[in-house]
Amino acid sequence: MPNNIRLIVSGGGTGGHIFPALSIANAVKAKCPDAEILFVGAENRMEMQRVPAAGYRIIGLPVSGFDRKRLLKNIAVLWRLMKSRRKARRIIRDFRPDIAVGVGGYASGPTLKEAGAMGIPTLLQEQNSYAGVTNKLLAEQASCICVAYEGMERFFPKNKIKLTGNPVRQNLLTSTITHEEAVKSFGLDPTKKTILIVGGSLGARTLNESVAQAWDMLKETDVQLIWQTGKYYHEQITKQFRGRELPNVHVCDFISNMDAAYTAADLVVSRAGAGSISEFCLLGKAVILVPSPNVAEDHQTKNALALVDKDAALYVKDADAPSNLIPLALATIKNEKKLTDLRANILTLAFHNSAEVIADEVIALAQNYRSKK
Repeated sequence: MPNNIRLIVSGGGTGGHIFPALSIANAVKAKCPDAEILFVGAENRMEMQRVPAAGYRIIGLPVSGFDRKRLLKNIAVLWRLMKSRRKARRIIRDFRPDIAVGVGGYASGPTLKEAGAMGIPTLLQEQNSYAGVTNKLLAEQASCICVAYEGMERFFPKNKIKLTGNPVRQNLLTSTITHEEAVKSFGLDPTKKTILIVGGSLGARTLNESVAQAWDMLKETDVQLIWQTGKYYHEQITKQFRGRELPNVHVCDFISNMDAAYTAADLVVSRAGAGSISEFCLLGKAVILVPSPNVAEDHQTKNALALVDKDAALYVKDADAPSNLIPLALATIKNEKKLTDLRANILTLAFHNSAEVIADEVIALAQNYRSKK
């Protein structure tokens, strides 16, 4: 097996795109240590920091998303798209990849479109149960489409689909921290039930409002909370509850040690991003999902319902969360049978070794292309 395959990985914008991209790259490197891997992202998006921090080179495109509310601004968007396609073409000519992988996000469109036009095989990785616009547009020329949910033939050619699941952060699966150690690391009592509330960064607003409205209720319970507010909201929350802090609520802006947070939690409250759901499945976590309404095609609701339909998660609408979420969470965490059923059912939906399976597809396509060249 030749180790020196050349791979472009493109996409990003959110952790839900970046974590799978890095997992796939790491899996390819593990199988082909001499592989040359280049990331192509969008300028000023989070991948431009996260990818170099993981040890990979990245080039940014000036691409941005369409503004659906202010249509005149899309003149500039179209101009940036044209510039991005020209730059992507130059990158591909200079790097000479054997395959291009798209994980969704602004940059994957122009990059994979140009790669396909130049005869280079392309592989798409679709994280959600409702396909994104970019991947739907790229599907016809793709060689392989790796998906995490059944029934995706309604979006993609059936003969190109491979059900692989979503790659997750590897440290979550290799963590050795005990429940007691994990709970203590947040300054809480390991003998008490613990709820983890995590809504991402900007996606945390409704979850924060839900906790704030239930503050008096939390004062009366012995259930503990690990509450990630998101960096954008943390200062506001800190001011709001200054002098009213509760010993059973650990408040932080960002959790870097998510392995400890998941291990500590008897119940998780989260948005319904595809990457997070894949982690809950693999770890067997009881979860209440509050889909964000501010995402394309309302795909988080579709992600959540795919679990709810199998009794593998509970679901609260964003609009209902401020009044209903915390009462439901407190009732659920005291219902041991419900917790046990949720954990058992969500475990049956887990895909193991997703990154390795996708890496095998990437390597096979790259080798086939090189042999034809």
